[in-house]
Amino acid sequence: MNARNSIVFAARQEPRPPELNNSRGQATDGHYGRPNVLLPIDLLPATRFSPDCLQSLFMSDPLVFLMGKFEARIPVDRTYFESHLWVLPEGDNLRVGFTAYAVRLLQDVYFLDWQIDPDTQVRRKQQIGEIESSKAVSAMYAPADGRVVRFNEALLNDPSLINADNYQKGWLYEFSTTQPLLSPEEYVKVLDAGWEQTQRMLKNQFNE
Repeated sequence: MNARNSIVFAARQEPRPPELNNSRGQATDGHYGRPNVLLPIDLLPATRFSPDCLQSLFMSDPLVFLMGKFEARIPVDRTYFESHLWVLPEGDNLRVGFTAYAVRLLQDVYFLDWQIDPDTQVRRKQQIGEIESSKAVSAMYAPADGRVVRFNEALLNDPSLINADNYQKGWLYEFSTTQPLLSPEEYVKVLDAGWEQTQRMLKNQFNE
């Protein structure tokens, strides 16, 4: 059964959903008392970073958010959009891809189609493409006001890279924006705040 939703990826799934438990998702960190680090701002795109966000770029061990028994790893060498997309500087632009949390909900990706051309100005929540997975057909939306510079052409031939290597070869597109980004810690807080609602949604769909 295909379904659509107004978020960046499908929220309607068919059985079998990820393992769930009755507890909230939990994040492990272990990084405390981190020293201040100076970042060469001129090497990054013109994007606003919070102090915590800048500091996180120099850490190495990923954070872990527990989706039931599944460990969604959140690398700390990059920043995030609230819509479950990671962001990594790439030249003058920002490379964007799905987080482990998003991929876990999508499950196996079969097809990807972009509905705009490269080098297109977009508005936040403007539809830019469509993705089909074992769970649903989903509309994809721009995470912020900005410009979609170019797409990862490799995904058009092999969209399974999103599942196999979502943090490297499975990136989606390059983007340019001046909108603020989330640090890894801030993104994990977003996941924690919405986890109970996500659990209820998945359980209800499993029982349909």
